[in-house]
Amino acid sequence: MAETAKGTEQQKTGIFARIALFLRQVIAELKKVVYPSREELWTYFLVVIIFVVSIMAFIALVDFGFSALVKLIF
Repeated sequence: MAETAKGTEQQKTGIFARIALFLRQVIAELKKVVYPSREELWTYFLVVIIFVVSIMAFIALVDFGFSALVKLIF
């Protein structure tokens, strides 16, 4: 039976070699991360807070509207 190259490669490498490869790949990806500056972080924070507050206000208005409607019906 013909096996794929990936299948035979996984059988040849042990568990510790695969863990080491995984950790090397994680470290390589973490080196590519670009962290935001303080000003960018503050801007992102404000955008998220404003969005959350506006969604909360919308949901509160809808909730009050539905509760008033239910009180009228029942």
